[in-house]
Amino acid sequence: MPTAELVSVEEYLSSNFEPDAEYVEGRIIPRSMAQKAHSKMQSYLDRTLYQIGHPLGYEVFVEQHLLTRSDRPHYRIPDVCVTYGEPDEEIFTEPPFLCVEILSPDDSAVDLRAKVSEYLAFGVAYVWIIDPKTCAGEIHTRTAIERVENGIFRAGDIEVSTMPASR
Repeated sequence: MPTAELVSVEEYLSSNFEPDAEYVEGRIIPRSMAQKAHSKMQSYLDRTLYQIGHPLGYEVFVEQHLLTRSDRPHYRIPDVCVTYGEPDEEIFTEPPFLCVEILSPDDSAVDLRAKVSEYLAFGVAYVWIIDPKTCAGEIHTRTAIERVENGIFRAGDIEVSTMPASR
């Protein structure tokens, strides 16, 4: 298997990728091309999290770049993230309150677990993993993993139902 060519942070930040890509220790990591179910779930969560969270002081961002590690640079792009208040920076260097990853058919379980661990180590309080076809998934915190079968995802004072009847 060929070795990936390493790319500088400057080159990554000044380039456009289609689809967008993450950056992990010099390697460009392409993100999955969104399919219809993924896109619909992402739009739904953006609208719903804004409606619920904005009155409570939260801001919602779709595909926002995060610098999750600066010692060995990692730039991650969650499908949706929620912050308390609005950060003043273009690339967030402080952890959001919530990061959401919506599953795509070509997502690797190993890569997804690594990303969840990275978000939690960065200081993200909640990470949701959502299957857009079944509306089930997981809620990750630093101390627990909660399996969600009923489509009700919680993060602190935020609660969202992903079930089709409520969309």
